[in-house]
Amino acid sequence: MTFVRVGGVAHHVTVEGSGPVCVLSAGLGLSWFDWDPVVPLLAPHRTVVRFDRPGHGLSAPAAAPPTAEGEAHRIAGLLAALGLPGPVTVVGHSIAGFHAEAFARIHPDRTAALVLVDSSVEEHPRPGRATAVARLLGAVLCAAGAPAALGPAVRRAAVRHDPAPADLVRRVYRTSRVLRGTLLENARYGAVAAGLLALRDRHPLPPCLPVTVLAAPDGSARWERRQRALARRLGAHYEAVVPSGHLVMLDRPDAVALAVLHPGQEAA
Repeated sequence: MTFVRVGGVAHHVTVEGSGPVCVLSAGLGLSWFDWDPVVPLLAPHRTVVRFDRPGHGLSAPAAAPPTAEGEAHRIAGLLAALGLPGPVTVVGHSIAGFHAEAFARIHPDRTAALVLVDSSVEEHPRPGRATAVARLLGAVLCAAGAPAALGPAVRRAAVRHDPAPADLVRRVYRTSRVLRGTLLENARYGAVAAGLLALRDRHPLPPCLPVTVLAAPDGSARWERRQRALARRLGAHYEAVVPSGHLVMLDRPDAVALAVLHPGQEAA
């Protein structure tokens, strides 16, 4: 367990395994341990880097609201602080799919492959101006003691058959820091999505970059159509993981590992 400073903020990082580097970034409100089922499948073949974004897991609160470019530079800064310049396979789950794609676009020379795990998709994002509201709501809920009283229970309700150790869930989700961080990132969702669309216009992906869109339709034809459309837009290999819920790394760690080890290819 390590902490490194990026942009003046202490980031919690774990590095395991050996070989080419892959970076795993989880979705909104999740933590480094949500990748635990995947790591044993990757570590014999990859140097696996997991980190908590500001206000998530064990990382310090955010110094500024997130942006698409800022999250891409965060990954680059983290790798530089660890002495792992790349190229790397960057893996983003849910909202972190925006960040992973932004990294691949801004830092193509440092990207070996891009894997999007049931990534967020926004064809027509609305940036909104909800940051101040999120901060106020966070302050009110924290003053009322909501994180300590309800945080772990909310986590357990949101994550089906949660395999995370109870002590880690309490350590992370009883904190006001994580509640505030999750609210802030959620409030900035539309702005980050809009920022990624702008990056797509300015920074095309390298034509030979292996890209995988790993989707969990979970019975939703509309979600599968949107994920397939994302794959077409990125020139990516598309794979539906069935059965699986949104937390693919917990439900089907084997599928995530195969996508990392064999990017852009059909699962063996």
